[in-house]
Amino acid sequence: MKMIYLLVPLACLVAAIIAGFCGNRIGNSATHRITITGVALSFVLSVVVLFDVLDGQSFNGSIYTWGTSGGVSFEVGFLIDHLSAVMMAVVTFVSLMVHIYTIGYMRDDPGYTRFFCYIALFTFAMLMLVMANNFLQLFFGWEAVGLVSYLLIGFWFKRESAVAANLKAFLVNRVGDLGFLLGIAAVMYLFGTLDYSAVFSAASEKQTAVVTGALGYEWSWITVICILLFVGAMGKSAQVPLHVWLPDSMEGPTPISALIHAATMVTAGIFLVARMSPLFELSTTASSVILIIGGLTAFLMALVGLVQNDIKRVVAYSTLSQLGYMTVALGASAYSVAIFHLATHAFFKALLFLAAGSVIIALHHEQDMRRMGGLRRYMPITYITSVIGSLALAGIPPFSGFFSKDAIIEAVHHSNIPGAGLAYAAVLGGVVVTAFYSFRLIFMVFHGEPRMDKQARSHLKESPWVVTVPLVLLAIPSLLSGGFLVESVLGGHFLGDAVAQRSSAGEGDHVTAVGLMAHGFFAAPLWLALGGIVLAWIFYVKAPSLPGNVSQRLWLVYRTLHRKYGFDEFYQWLFASGGTRLGEWLWQRADVALIDGLAVNGTANMIGRFSRILKRLQTGYVYHYAFVMIIGVVVFLSWGLWL
Repeated sequence: MKMIYLLVPLACLVAAIIAGFCGNRIGNSATHRITITGVALSFVLSVVVLFDVLDGQSFNGSIYTWGTSGGVSFEVGFLIDHLSAVMMAVVTFVSLMVHIYTIGYMRDDPGYTRFFCYIALFTFAMLMLVMANNFLQLFFGWEAVGLVSYLLIGFWFKRESAVAANLKAFLVNRVGDLGFLLGIAAVMYLFGTLDYSAVFSAASEKQTAVVTGALGYEWSWITVICILLFVGAMGKSAQVPLHVWLPDSMEGPTPISALIHAATMVTAGIFLVARMSPLFELSTTASSVILIIGGLTAFLMALVGLVQNDIKRVVAYSTLSQLGYMTVALGASAYSVAIFHLATHAFFKALLFLAAGSVIIALHHEQDMRRMGGLRRYMPITYITSVIGSLALAGIPPFSGFFSKDAIIEAVHHSNIPGAGLAYAAVLGGVVVTAFYSFRLIFMVFHGEPRMDKQARSHLKESPWVVTVPLVLLAIPSLLSGGFLVESVLGGHFLGDAVAQRSSAGEGDHVTAVGLMAHGFFAAPLWLALGGIVLAWIFYVKAPSLPGNVSQRLWLVYRTLHRKYGFDEFYQWLFASGGTRLGEWLWQRADVALIDGLAVNGTANMIGRFSRILKRLQTGYVYHYAFVMIIGVVVFLSWGLWL
């Protein structure tokens, strides 16, 4: 099996290398065949690994040793258990669908081969991250994912907005990665090793270890490590206040938006906390922080999604909100439930992004929903799959999102750690808002009268099969995966011993999918979701003038949401403009005044003045020199007599 473990990431890496170095020579067709074959092989092998793990097999070992320093080995190693196997299957399946979809979406793009190279490399980086058995390899995959995302977001580098977006993503993630790196350093300091199993086995012994802060407060080392690692997760998984990069990542092509938002980069932070669950279970403070941050992200970002008119940005803000739900589940110690929602979300979110891309293709890259409408008559497959994805996102049974979202809400409801009440209110409020903006998109894009010009309407048709086939294949797990997996999740078998086990609501009980759906009809979340759908129908089908009237009456709220709470302006003022002002001050004071003025020019001026003084002694008269010599002799003799 070790060879299979190696082949899973290496198949993607080899495909990326061939596409990157030979793509222009072998042509577009050969490039996408090679990369799709590589990712398909990774997917098939990941499924083999998943079934092997379900049969009770696992692996934790080193593959290659980079070096040894101070008794610490730096290794490439794999940890194959329920958690990594599930992540491998999800990542490779979604990536495969995106690769196939890309054939149609990027068909006429001059960077066709380069794009396939990037997405294959992206998949490799994510696989190295989820398969790692030590912090060093985790950090390698972590940074590789960030680097390739920079290349993909700014893929259309001739667009100024794309360049600004990828720089923004890179810088914001550097903030989170600093905390992540400090957390790894703290792990190394406290445990003396970077190996997962060694750290986890010694964690309980180190629970009482404390560090004294700058103000004299004592902090648990475990709490410090957990919070620092979570800061890294906040950056990758775009949690408030490090969320600002994710909506702007829409500047990249739609296939990469689906890959980033569904199964790779943004899920890395969720995976990290789940993998480090033995540490997080030892810190109630860290769990409270996670719970509150996740709740705020889930609700606040859902509200911003209400006022977006760009079809991709609506889906992007839904990603932010759903990542908040996953984070809330992590804070409530429902790690299996969080990964459950990660898996179901990967399917329906990739579906929604690719469906949005299908609409964009049909409308010749028009993304404003106000210029759409009536597309269900022209694009039936895209319409049906979009409805399936939206129902899953809204949490309507029997679609997959219902089971995972309901499990999260129940877990938070039964949590008793500080911040649980706020988080519960936030996730309940997020339910109605999510359903509203999901079907706002459906009604504005596919229903009503067409609002595009006659020329665009005359060319409307369903997207080609390379676009629609991935939609159909993603619609199937968006519909079925929740009911299929829920018994395993709530029964405690979904991730097995891969995460720390703490009994959450329903976990450990024998719960069937049918029973959970029956229970859902008597619970608030389902009726809140249905209420959100009805409201969206009233606003955008029954009374389409109502949204404009409401936005005028609630102009302050609308403006606040439209400006995304002012996070971007604040960061621009504080960090960008503030950094510029600080740089100008340092230039004037440090560079011009201190270095140039005092150090360089000041030294030259001092030497010049001293030289002018000394020059006066060089008169050219012998008697002056004799007089100086006599004075020198007298001083010398006087000094000798004095001593």
